[in-house]
This record gives sequence, structure tokens and C-alpha cells, in this order.
Amino acid sequence: RGGVARLSANLDFFGLGGHLPAALAYNADGWVSIQQGMVRLGDSDAWLVGRWNYFNLSNRFEIESDAGRAGSIVRNSKSSGLGVSLEYDSRDNIFTPSSGWKGGVDLTYYDPDWGSDTRFRTTRAYGFVYSPITKTVVLGGRVDTQAANGDVPFYLLPFVSLRGVPALRLQDRRTAVIESEVRWNVVPRWAVIGFAGAGRAWGTSTGFSDGTDTRAGGFGFRYELARRLGMYAGIDFAWSTQDRAFYIQVGSPWR
Repeated sequence: RGGVARLSANLDFFGLGGHLPAALAYNADGWVSIQQGMVRLGDSDAWLVGRWNYFNLSNRFEIESDAGRAGSIVRNSKSSGLGVSLEYDSRDNIFTPSSGWKGGVDLTYYDPDWGSDTRFRTTRAYGFVYSPITKTVVLGGRVDTQAANGDVPFYLLPFVSLRGVPALRLQDRRTAVIESEVRWNVVPRWAVIGFAGAGRAWGTSTGFSDGTDTRAGGFGFRYELARRLGMYAGIDFAWSTQDRAFYIQVGSPWR
């Protein structure tokens, strides 16, 4: 599975650890390719995954003379990474699970030998668990950690991914997130949800205890859009110590 995209995205960079008082606007323009293959290990719920990530992006700051405020960052345009993952998935549904769990460990190496401008590596370890409390109430939990080492382009640094926290708002060489969610089916096809979580970014100039953290939470509703697939869709309203937002969700927000 995979895809290729041509993009031109206007984004904001808040510095390593999200410490800049004002965002630096930049444009990422170019090509992105994400490709991976998966093989099941016997008759188990475990999978071995191989991947190739390729980014060819020019990154232009809106005010180039202000780019120095971003600190010592890597701005190379070509990043080509080969990776491997071990993944386990016992969820009863891939769209909106009600029981089971999914977890994995990802390792990706970027190297000039296969087309990258610089040498670096990224890792991720995560777990999502879903447990039915009653016939109509499901409790979910999520932990997610990421790390990057080497000459990492600033746009590929890990960031705290939580509803209510702007994407790329808290970036650094290490991130950790914990989140919980409860879903209550008020009637068979309509449900309300509530969620809360916290995250932290650290690693470039701070240890874990001195990293930049955030708290987030919110609520939403779901409608069972496709009964045969068990797929719900709806809207979430979220807020955090950084911002507030609403999201249109199809399936689970945890990926």
C-alpha cells in the first residue's frame, strides 16, 4: 500500500521544542512518496512491514532573513528512507474498533546511499487498546513515542499529535503522547465520545523533565456510516494549552 503526491503546503515552524514566541511561516513544495509492503507472520495477528519513504521538498521561509531565528536546523530537500516494522493487530475492526489492540515498532533509516541528502534515522513505538466496558460503552487508550537522530530535516522532526494541538506545533527530537477516549452508543447507530490526553516534546537542548508539554481534551459525536464495515464518522471539538479546533473524523483518529 502507498501513494505519491505533489504538494505545496503553507506551514508554520515554532522552533525546536516549540519555544519561538511567533511562528515562522514557510512553504513546502515538491513530491512525497510513501510505499510499504506487509506480510502476515503465519496465522498470527503479527505483521512484518517494509517501507520506502521519499521526500523531495524545497522549504522556503516567508521572510527568509528571519530563518535564522529557527536556530541550527537542517533544510535539505531530498530525504529517502528504508524502514522495517513489526506490527500486531487484534482489533475487531480497522475503522472504529470496540475490542482488541494494535501496537508496533517502526525503524526507518535515511542515507545518501539510497538517495537522501543527509544521514539520520527515525523510530516509533506505539500501542492502541480498546476494551468494551458494557454493551454500549467502549474505553480506549493510546501511548505513542517517537524519536529522531542524526541530521534530521526540521520538517521531519517528530511532533506531538493530539486533537486540539496544532500539527507541527510542538516539534523536537523526542515526543511522547498518552491519550484516552470513551465512546457511548446512546442508540444503536449514534454515539457520543469524550477524550483527554497529554504530550511532551524534548531532546535538542532539554531533557524529558524540562521538555515542552501540553494537555488536551474534548468531546464529539459519531454516526455509524457503514454498518457492514462498522465504520463511524462524526465531529470532534477539542482544546489544548495551545489552541482549540474541530475535526471531521472518519473512523478512528488513532493511526
